[in-house]
Amino acid sequence: MNFADLAPSPYIVGLTGAGLLIALVAWLPTALKRIPLSLPIICIGLGAAIFSIPAVTLNPVPVDYPEVTERFTEFVVIIALMGAGLKIDRVFHFRHWAVTWRLLAITMPLSIVAIALLGLWGGLPWVAAILLGASLAPTDPVLAADVQVGPPKTGEEDEVRFGLTSEAGLNDGLAFPFVHLAIALALAAQTGEPWLVDWLTYNVAWEIGVGVVGGWLVGRIFGWLTFRIDSKSKLARTGDGLIAIAATFISYGLTEMVHCYGFLAVFITALTLRHAHRDHEFQREMHDVTEQVERLAMMVLLLLFGGALVGGLLSTLTWIDVGIAVAVLLVVRPLAGLIGLIGVKATRSEKLTLAFFGIRGVGSIYYVAYALNHAAFPQPERLWAIVGLIILLSILLHGLTVTPIMRRLDRTQGRDPDAPENDGVPPPGLAGPAAQGARP
Repeated sequence: MNFADLAPSPYIVGLTGAGLLIALVAWLPTALKRIPLSLPIICIGLGAAIFSIPAVTLNPVPVDYPEVTERFTEFVVIIALMGAGLKIDRVFHFRHWAVTWRLLAITMPLSIVAIALLGLWGGLPWVAAILLGASLAPTDPVLAADVQVGPPKTGEEDEVRFGLTSEAGLNDGLAFPFVHLAIALALAAQTGEPWLVDWLTYNVAWEIGVGVVGGWLVGRIFGWLTFRIDSKSKLARTGDGLIAIAATFISYGLTEMVHCYGFLAVFITALTLRHAHRDHEFQREMHDVTEQVERLAMMVLLLLFGGALVGGLLSTLTWIDVGIAVAVLLVVRPLAGLIGLIGVKATRSEKLTLAFFGIRGVGSIYYVAYALNHAAFPQPERLWAIVGLIILLSILLHGLTVTPIMRRLDRTQGRDPDAPENDGVPPPGLAGPAAQGARP
């Protein structure tokens, strides 16, 4: 017998690997719940190990696969945005969402400006520096699961978790105008055509406004079809949480067809669908399916990211770039966060937690890929290296600290996360509107 004939086919190896991946996706979050380690760290380590094997010849650096990078990260982000919106129990109200508005209106613009100035200081051309700031300012909705609110109706929604969840849901859409600003400036540098009016009227006013309205309309329609029509026909009777995935794709697809911000629309759709019947058990079904799809897609993406790291993604880094990365994580976001939270009724530890956990991740990869696919930017390899390093450091820094910090925060709020009687009982959160807004 020729033993070479017994070697498994690539299909069988891939099928086995997919099974192991799905098993890890289901098991690791529970296994890592009480230790200072996160699922993304494990995924990156596995990816680095797999792509270091000589037999694995694929080198998944994003600069070689710009279209695939853009589309895959786009898919992961929209699924995460739907999941984030379905989690939020708090009824939408401008006053009850005050923390969110501060993080969006103050912290994010300050972060964009500060990161862009760091890029200029580090020698990046100004259009590349603006793109760097726009890409790295948003808090990522994909990798921030450990600091987000709990599933629907669990009440796990203190002010810190709510602030980080709602910020991650909305700022991905609101960062897009600044990505388009970088693209407009890069194109104008080549053509000399005016850009300001078109950017303000189209990329800012039209794409944000219609994105919000489009997301609300899709959410209203799905809310009616799911919960309000004749009981024999409503979608909730199917018990199939894939309805949330359908709403995600339709919301994103329709708004992108009219050239509006699909990320923003998906999150608005999720909030509107959540509001259609806040107490219905089907909300949990939709969230659970969305979370499973998101976790699996995220794990595949991070495996590839680990492969890109060992494949040379960071090879163009300089010590200046390392300094920029450290400053973004340890100075820019925390300082901008604390400035944005001035006047908020919160304890010092709560403000520090909100300011510290500005996790950078998949959204940043998407924005860089999108911009580089739509305009020519100088030093693209260096841009990828800086963004890749910041994402890696963010995953390590925040992944290793999230468990002890959030557990300590729960204790300071009067909840012992280790007490058996408190298993599943949410932390009380701030003396603020969270409890009032949890029900209509």
